Amino acid sequence: MRELIDILREQRHLDSSGYKALLECDDEGVVTYLHEQAREVGDEVFGKGIFVRGLVELTNVCRNDCLYCGIRKSNTAVERYVLTTEQVLQSCQQGYGLGFRTFVLQGGELPRDKAPWLIELVAAIRHYYPDCAITLSLGEWPREVYAALRKAGADRYLLRHESHNAEHYARLHPAEMSLDNRLQCLAWLKELGYQVGTGIMVGSPWQSLNHIVEDIEFIEGFKPEMIGIGPFVPQHDTPLGKCATGSADLTCRLYSIFRLMFPSALIPSTTALNTIAADGRTMGIMAGANVVMPNLSPTAVRANYTLYDGKAISNAEAAEGIAQLNKQLATIGYHINWGRGDFNQRIINS
Repeated sequence: MRELIDILREQRHLDSSGYKALLECDDEGVVTYLHEQAREVGDEVFGKGIFVRGLVELTNVCRNDCLYCGIRKSNTAVERYVLTTEQVLQSCQQGYGLGFRTFVLQGGELPRDKAPWLIELVAAIRHYYPDCAITLSLGEWPREVYAALRKAGADRYLLRHESHNAEHYARLHPAEMSLDNRLQCLAWLKELGYQVGTGIMVGSPWQSLNHIVEDIEFIEGFKPEMIGIGPFVPQHDTPLGKCATGSADLTCRLYSIFRLMFPSALIPSTTALNTIAADGRTMGIMAGANVVMPNLSPTAVRANYTLYDGKAISNAEAAEGIAQLNKQLATIGYHINWGRGDFNQRIINS
């Protein structure tokens, strides 16, 4: 098994049976070795700096009805909101003052007629913060909208494919959504020059290890600059609200696999991981993750962005807890890197 890990580190590739073997392995020593190798590779590229991104949860309004998501359009228990342009710019101003140089706008999929406002919003952020990277995670849009957002100043786009198995994807989403369209959107984003991220929920209902291997092989071929992976966490007001929570261990194994596969990728240690495990953030970093995203959203709306139950929204998960985050990182030998993390640099303020 250690030889498999050595091969992955050297060749950045395994066959499907190799990936499955790493996911199934019950030898704690082997899993520890996997994480150690991933950490070494990440440290070689980025040093001991962990990138921070200022997360702005733009809206919990969504036109989709995904079966797992707490902000699905059918959930009438959610108090809906859309931040104003002024609120977003105030959040960015706060973040810029703290030192953030990347802003991530995340939200549900707004109605199509909101596209002009989104484009103007991105242009405003670019105008006021020309030295900052702008990342969007706002779902599926027509190609022309992606193009206009890119022209307005967006640098990166995160769109998790969720499952590369069409049957599994269909069980998690309403009939009007399709894996083909999700993959088409990802292809458009690459064509338009975005730095693109994709990823999955680990332990989502009906997901098998074979599905995860399919996802690994898709991501390997797609070659994203960002890889967003977190455990499935149920939300009680959804059709899948009584399903089991995903695995922190399996999530961290995937961080390590992708770090060995893509040494320069941006891999967040996600809030979902920190929600299901008290030390989830540090677990992720020790497995090869190199990004954390403290919340810059107005405090009054954070509790309404209810993607899943128990979401961590305070302390080191929040921008105002940045000192606490730095202390947490110091305990494992890391520190905050305030840089944008552009991909044409190998060592970035390490």
